[in-house]
Amino acid sequence: MKLIIAAIKPFKLEEVREALTAIGVRGMMVTEVKGFGSQSGHTEIYRGAEYAVNFVPKVKLEIVVSDALADQVVDTIQKTAKTDKIGDGKIFVLDVAQAVRVRTGEINDDAL
Repeated sequence: MKLIIAAIKPFKLEEVREALTAIGVRGMMVTEVKGFGSQSGHTEIYRGAEYAVNFVPKVKLEIVVSDALADQVVDTIQKTAKTDKIGDGKIFVLDVAQAVRVRTGEINDDAL
């Protein structure tokens, strides 16, 4: 099993969710986060005063899938979340040692 963590632009969330559902992803966790990468924040003007925005709002997706589906999920997120502008996000893939469904006690792929 693989844990896929993706940080994407917030307005792309629904489009990515629909694309992942279409390929068979049955669940994900979503968290609103702030961060910075290459873009290192930016400046904005509010009521005539300029101020620095050091952290940019993002949405973090956490998805656990079988090894067989992992590459397709990464590819789907990459294609769907892409805007060709700086700040499109990052995707990380980690190994998962064990998964347990609390309600039934099912483990690993059965728990997904």
